Formats: sequence, C-alpha cells, structure tokens
Amino acid sequence: MSRLRRAATAVLVVAGLALSGCSSASAPSAASGSTSGGTPPSGDSASVAVLQPLPAAIPADLQRYYTQKLQWSPCDSGFQCATMKVPLDYADPAAGDITLGLAKSPAAGNGHKRLGSLLINPGGPGGSAVEYAEYAAQTYPAPVRDAYDFVGVDPRGVGRSTPVTCLTNRQMDAFTAVDTTPTTQAQIDRLVAADKEFAQGCEQKSGKLLAHVSTVDAARDMDVVRALLGDPRLNYLGKSYGTFLGATYAGLFPSRVGTMVLDGAMNPSLSALQLDSQQAGGFETAFNAFARDCVSHSGCPLGRTAAAADTGLDTLFTSLSARPLPTGQPRMLDEALGMTGVIAAMYDQEQWPQLRAALSQAERGNGAGLLALSDQYYERDPSGQYSNLMYANAAVDCLDLPTAATDPQQVEQQLPAYQAASHQFGASLAWSGLTCAYWPVKATGEPHTIPARGAAPILVVGTTRDPATPYAWAQALAAQLDSGTLLTYNGDGHTAYARGSSCVDTAVNTYLLTGRTPPKGTVCR
Repeated sequence: MSRLRRAATAVLVVAGLALSGCSSASAPSAASGSTSGGTPPSGDSASVAVLQPLPAAIPADLQRYYTQKLQWSPCDSGFQCATMKVPLDYADPAAGDITLGLAKSPAAGNGHKRLGSLLINPGGPGGSAVEYAEYAAQTYPAPVRDAYDFVGVDPRGVGRSTPVTCLTNRQMDAFTAVDTTPTTQAQIDRLVAADKEFAQGCEQKSGKLLAHVSTVDAARDMDVVRALLGDPRLNYLGKSYGTFLGATYAGLFPSRVGTMVLDGAMNPSLSALQLDSQQAGGFETAFNAFARDCVSHSGCPLGRTAAAADTGLDTLFTSLSARPLPTGQPRMLDEALGMTGVIAAMYDQEQWPQLRAALSQAERGNGAGLLALSDQYYERDPSGQYSNLMYANAAVDCLDLPTAATDPQQVEQQLPAYQAASHQFGASLAWSGLTCAYWPVKATGEPHTIPARGAAPILVVGTTRDPATPYAWAQALAAQLDSGTLLTYNGDGHTAYARGSSCVDTAVNTYLLTGRTPPKGTVCR
C-alpha cells in the first residue's frame, strides 16, 4: 500500500481500537477540578468533573520550550520537516525532554490570503498526524489548502515523536491472533496472559514515558507548537480521537482557539465501560448497513437477506474459531483476525466491495482477504513490521481513563450489556477492556465535560451511522462546548469531511475560511 493510501486509511481505522485489547477512547483529568451537576446527552447521570482552563500566562520554567526555533528541512517528497522539544513532565520540566516530529506543507496561495497554520490529527490515539497531514495536503479541498499551511505533529508516544514501544513484530502477530471471545477458562487464561505480556513489554521498553502520554500532555504540547509556528491562536482539524485532543486543548486554552473542526466526535463525559459498549452498538449499526448493501448485490457471500447475512457472519466466526483458514502465508486466519478484518471495513463504505470479496474468498476456504484487512487495521506492512499505533493507543487510553474492567469476573458480569448493544462484536469489545487492568501506570484521568468557556466558535461534525464514534457522542460534545455548533451528516462511515459529501465540505470550508458556522440544525445527506 502506498504511503498516501496508508495515510488515507489511517483516519478511518485508528479510532475505536478496542479489538486490539486496548480501550476504545479516553479522557483527561490533569486540569479537571470542579464538578458539574448537569447531564450532557449520553453522559453519566451523576455529576462529572469539568475540565478547567490553565492560567493564560506561560510559566517561567516552560518559557524555553515556547521560544525554541524550528529548523525546517525538505522531506517526504515536497514537504518540510522539523523536530522540537517538550518536557517529559509538565509538572517537573527539569526531569528531562522528549522530542516531537513535525511535517508541514506551506499554503498553496493561488490568490488566497494565508490564514496561518492548520494542525491536523487523524485520531487513534496513536495515528500518525505527520502521515495524515501529508495526505490531507494533497487531497483536501483546494480553498483550504490554498489558505493554510497544513501541519502534522505526531503526539508524544506516536510515530516520529518519542514513541511508545512494547512488543517485537513476532510477539505482536501472536497478540493480534489471541481469541477475544473466550468461552472456556483456558481461553480466558490465554487472553489474560497476552494482556499481561503486552503491558509488561510496554513497561520494559517505555516505562519512563508511560506516565506522561495523556491527552492533557499532548494538548499542552500543541500549545507549544502553536507558539513556535507563530500563530496567536490554534487552527485545528481533528478526526475521531483527534476531536478529544482538540476539545481538550480548547478546554485548557479557550482564549487561544482559532478555528476548530472536530469530526467524528468523542464524548469525554463517558466512562471506559460506556464508551466501549456504545461503540459496540456503533459497529452493529454499521454492519447492519453493510448487510443491507451486501444482499442488494448478487452473490452476497453471507446470504440473500439482511437477517441471513447476520446469521452468515455468526457462522463464519464460529467456523474460524474451530478451524482457522490458510492465507497463503504462515499466519492462519482465526476468529480474532477475521473479526478485526470485518471491523476494519466498517469504517469506510468504499471498502465494502473489498469486504464482500474477502468474505467470498473465505467462503472458498482462503482467509487472505480478511487477513489483509486485519493487517490494515493494525498497521502491519507486508514485511511484518508494525507501526507503534497499538502501543500508543493502549498507553494513552490506559492513562486517560480507569479501566473498564479489573478482572475476568467483572467482564463476565458486563457481557450482557455489551451483547445487548452488539451480538456480533459486543463480547470482543467487552474482553478488550482487560488490557488496562494490568497496565503498569495508574490512570490519571476521569470522565468529565469540556465547556471551553470563552473559546471562539467550534464546529462539531457527526455522522449518523458512524461505526466508531456514534452520532450521540457528537451531539454530546457539541452540547458541552459553550461555543459548539453541530453539523450532522446523515450517512455511513467514520467521519465526514473530505470524504465525498459536497454539503459537508462546503460547510466546513466556509467555517475554516471565514469563521462562520453553519446554521443550527444543519443536516447534510
């Protein structure tokens, strides 16, 4: 897969990574203080913390980070790259520094006034903002590329920045193939052992970093980036988990928000259990849409009706659990990898034909197609090399929220709720909550709301049948933000901007170029 295509895929599959054994979303607390008695849509019924802004003045012990100079040099076929330093620990800057990697594509101009830098983040956590920004700088709507420098900064722990590392490639192959729907004690024991090995590997290879990769830390890094780019306010476009990162920045630095688009939004007021179980429902909704599409084509490998397709997928997963399929390489396609392959295609309806072909291939006894989709999800290249996506994902998630479950017994108690949300995918997402149960660093975050009082208008975009970030989450975030406006896309797939809807693109472009949000209640189709 080309770098451009890989980056395009990243934004669609780096959210909701619970299937890997990592929690699907996260929330910070470092600056959280007071509590609110309000109940945001789809949030907790009890009061939750409120993310409070940081002091506007830059502390003296952080001044040296805000005044360093970026040294740009050519890289990546026409882009400019640089590195910068940020403190490992904002509470103790003397404890040492870590490095962040940046890439920039200068504004094209073409008669448009330059409006500054637009920081872009594809989500995850763990997705490479550098790779995605390089993709966006070539494919996003021309008026926005003309007006903004496109900038990607890999967050701390990710990619070209000081990365979290955990397992060898061979160990990761084994981890991704572990049964995530255990029904026997032996299977549960193997899953627990795999989660413990994963956590121990991260501690051994990245122990010093693990306590300092929260979303709050990453948001504070973005403010340093803003200053070094020479922008008085941060212009930002975040997708998926990137919406949570952007909202966190707005909560910490509301007076420094410029234009901010949050597409495929997270709801920070939810617990890990709520996030994971609601995400299970999102995947179920997406699969039902795929099933209806599949049976509209002749030869749908799952059956002739949507109900039959649902049963057909059950049959496939059961068969893969008992008899993994050959793939033309040493790795076999088992239920865990097969389910991940199906999930990967739920993010983008343009991949539904590929999924139909892979399911037809599996029906004939060949698992290569589904394995390729699974590898795409995990960012495993043909040589067997994994990116650090899954390691950073777990490290951020386990720090941002307390674990969804503390032991297998608690997972078994939660299973009915997950399976009610999704009989296809619920069990797998339930068992995924155990990774953080064995994490070597205690969570510092908690569910909370983000009002970001005083921020400039913020545009939240939600897709009605989004598999990874359910539409209700976008409604909730827009309601929490004092200056939030919700733009709805009535459609399928994960995120909406720059994915084919001229209505969405026009509304977002207008906002980024003028600061004007669309009228309240706008729905694109």
